[in-house]
Parts: sequence; structure tokens; C-alpha cells
Amino acid sequence: MAQAISVRLDEAALRALSKLEATGMSRSEAIRAALVEAASRLYDKQALAAEVAALEADKDDQAEMLAVAELMESLRAPG
Repeated sequence: MAQAISVRLDEAALRALSKLEATGMSRSEAIRAALVEAASRLYDKQALAAEVAALEADKDDQAEMLAVAELMESLRAPG
């Protein structure tokens, strides 16, 4: 169900909205798309941060990374 809201946009937001409208979107479409995209990016950042934290806490993964780094260092040409 659609719900109407009211917002006050600053100059930067108005410029961004104008750019979105220039693509042929209506104001409502542009605002809805921007909100959905912003929420998606936020979720993606949180998911990535959680994955990084899990990898950093994985002792087996850390040991494997060290082993690979040592192998690569041993294969490096002198100099």
C-alpha cells in the first residue's frame, strides 16, 4: 500500500532529484528508487563488514593465509 510523506530537501538533495528526474523518472519514482538503493547499499556494507569480521576471527583461515604468503615469499626471485 502506498503512503504519502512530506520532506524538506536541501540544495544537494534537490540537485540529485533533478538529475534523477532528467532520466525520465517522475519525482515519486526517483525518490522511491533512491530510498531503495540507499537501503540496499547500507545492507551490503553491513553484510560485507560481517563477512570480514568472520574471516578475521577464523584462525584456520588466518593460518592458511600465512602459509600461502610464506610460500609466495619462498618463490619470489632474489633481489
